[in-house]
Amino acid sequence: MFNDFKLIDDRPVYIQLKDYLKEMIMKGHLLEHQKLPSTRELSKLLSISRNTVLNAYADLEQDGIIYAVKGKGNFVGKVETLKASSIEFNWKERLNNVTLLADEFDLMKQDIHWEKGMISFNSVAPEEKLFDVENFKRAFLTRMSLEGDIVLNYGYAKGYKPLIEYLLHYMEMKGVDISNKDILITNGFTEGLDILLSSLAKKSGRVICENPTHHAALKLFRLHGFDIHGIDMKDDGIDIEQVEKSLSEKEFDFAYLIPSYHNPTGIVTSSEKRAKIIRLFSQYQIPIVEDGFNEELRYSGSHLAPLMTFIGEGNNIIYISSFSKILFPGIRVGWILADKELIHCLESMKRARTIHTSTLDQAVLYQYLLDGYFEKYLKKAKFVYKKKYELARQACNQYIPFKRMTGDGGLHLFIELEEAMDARTLLKKCYQRGVVFYPGDVFYSNGEGSNTFRLGFSRLKEEDIVRGIKIIGDTLKNEMGS
Repeated sequence: MFNDFKLIDDRPVYIQLKDYLKEMIMKGHLLEHQKLPSTRELSKLLSISRNTVLNAYADLEQDGIIYAVKGKGNFVGKVETLKASSIEFNWKERLNNVTLLADEFDLMKQDIHWEKGMISFNSVAPEEKLFDVENFKRAFLTRMSLEGDIVLNYGYAKGYKPLIEYLLHYMEMKGVDISNKDILITNGFTEGLDILLSSLAKKSGRVICENPTHHAALKLFRLHGFDIHGIDMKDDGIDIEQVEKSLSEKEFDFAYLIPSYHNPTGIVTSSEKRAKIIRLFSQYQIPIVEDGFNEELRYSGSHLAPLMTFIGEGNNIIYISSFSKILFPGIRVGWILADKELIHCLESMKRARTIHTSTLDQAVLYQYLLDGYFEKYLKKAKFVYKKKYELARQACNQYIPFKRMTGDGGLHLFIELEEAMDARTLLKKCYQRGVVFYPGDVFYSNGEGSNTFRLGFSRLKEEDIVRGIKIIGDTLKNEMGS
């Protein structure tokens, strides 16, 4: 009866035996009041220690699944396994429109899937081999030794106070006037934007943004019912003349902008244009949601200050960011920096939705930052990514017959082909040769961009970057007549 019991590694044997016996009882293979083998018999039968069987039987008895009779042994207890007649719902008919839209916009379900051995330019996440695991372990052990009992308990919706204070200082060092501003910790950038959109009153129901722009933001705007008005991108940022014309013709609830290493184009908005953006949106009394995407990954020249630095003590910018694209995506810690009164209200929305972001994750991240590990990691990461960035640019210039290529740093490049070229057709042909990338149309607010695609190079080996780009270029020239 017990010959199908198989042990697996990395799990206590007594728990495996307990689960195995419990499953047999629940499925009716062992019947009520049936006598179980003695501990000695079962240990011999399964080639495990007698203590293992004793521990498994003790846990099962404690759970009320078996019972012991002194001098007679262990028996199967009474386990209720009532089964009602089965019914089949059509759950699609019971889902609301927002959920159906989320499913429709889910790129992970629509993508041509990467398979082992392929060269994938899809990701703009950091490379795992760069992760500073040893120092992260040190930060974890340090923080646990200092306040393990605190960080494993419920935390505060607003966030872990030492991390909030660190981030306020971090933003102040970037030139932001933090007086009358505060921070809310979130589960990454996406939750931050979602909380904000859930909290803002709709007046015009319109948002103005760059076109193309971050697909996750486009998805959330659509799920929240906003009309999206996209403005073309020039090589130094958003087209200011188009912005001015749009603002004079229509009303908007807010603007959403990614001034640094823009996703997907990689463009860094010039300092002069940042000043113009602030003046223009201030004139029309329209708040700006600034996405602090990959600000640290500039490989040449000086850093450009966030838009938020231009407003001084003003409160018309809401800055949302995270360390996900630079440091550790898995810990999902992001933040919103905004007017104190606004953060006070967003905190209540956060508490109503997810109670709080993992205090343990926040505390370990804080310790890692406090110990100075981030600066060392960033120096190493920039050295590695700069090489990949320059190699990718060089390979694109050499092999791909593009109309336009953008990307001033960061972890990706954006390619625009001649109008007649279709990036999705190119993707299908490249897939057959073991290369995948992101078609650019998913980043456009108006269905354009069929002749564009994004190349994320951060997680690829240098030789694969060159080989993959050469395959894309060869496919364009030989199979698509470019």
